[in-house]
Amino acid sequence: MQSFSGKFRSMQIGTPAVVTHFLSHPDAYLTTTLGSFLRKSSLDELPQLWSILVGDMSFVGPHPALFNQHDLIELRTQQGVHALVPGLTGWAQVNGRDELPIPDKVKLDVEYLHRQSLWFDIRILWLALVKVLRRDGVSH
Repeated sequence: MQSFSGKFRSMQIGTPAVVTHFLSHPDAYLTTTLGSFLRKSSLDELPQLWSILVGDMSFVGPHPALFNQHDLIELRTQQGVHALVPGLTGWAQVNGRDELPIPDKVKLDVEYLHRQSLWFDIRILWLALVKVLRRDGVSH
């Protein structure tokens, strides 16, 4: 049985399956004002809590890659990051989110791999909460 690891729909059906900052006009793909609010507040991620409860995800870890982010998946695999359980947030997310170039994101994922601890996870969760409340690094 496969668990649910999706998000609330905040973009229109038919939106290209790429990270948001690759869209030329991301706001044109938002479903409604509610969709914009869900994305900017990161509340579109809430359904992933089910995946955490069933053990497919963790609160902290490398953020799941899109199925078509082959370069990210390949670099993570080469560096051993693929062995980590994906997270709702991670060290790369609190240090730049999707604006980071893929190699920089993987370097941060590798750093997390080597520094992983309860205290580091608590620090990342705190930083994520602060960034969400400030809407820091969120443009769409």
